[in-house]
Amino acid sequence: MQELIIDATKSSPRIHFDPVRHVLEIRGESYPENATKFYTPVFAWLSEYLAGLGEEPVTVNVSISYFNSSSSKALMNLFDQFEEGCRSGRRITVNWYYDPENETALECGEEFKEDSCDLPFHLVARPEQP
Repeated sequence: MQELIIDATKSSPRIHFDPVRHVLEIRGESYPENATKFYTPVFAWLSEYLAGLGEEPVTVNVSISYFNSSSSKALMNLFDQFEEGCRSGRRITVNWYYDPENETALECGEEFKEDSCDLPFHLVARPEQP
């Protein structure tokens, strides 16, 4: 399976899903004009990846500093896919990275964690940048 790499733009995050290392990363801001269109290839790639996944542990690193409501829905759908994978015996862990000075990012992470009860979901404060 090929890597999924979508470069960041001003309004969309960088997506890098590496099926060899089993590391999935989403980083940046997410407020594309059409979140459904932007995230559709991500959902498709993830479905194929999870279907062929063995017992390897998967790490999902999410570091989104800002997102709009349609992106929030798309992220919840992604977390639902990961949670379903966990229910099917996959070992998936989500790390939600947030800036300690961004209370909204922490609160959103807490809400995603609460809604994803079968998914190991860690809230990780990023160290301050020098």
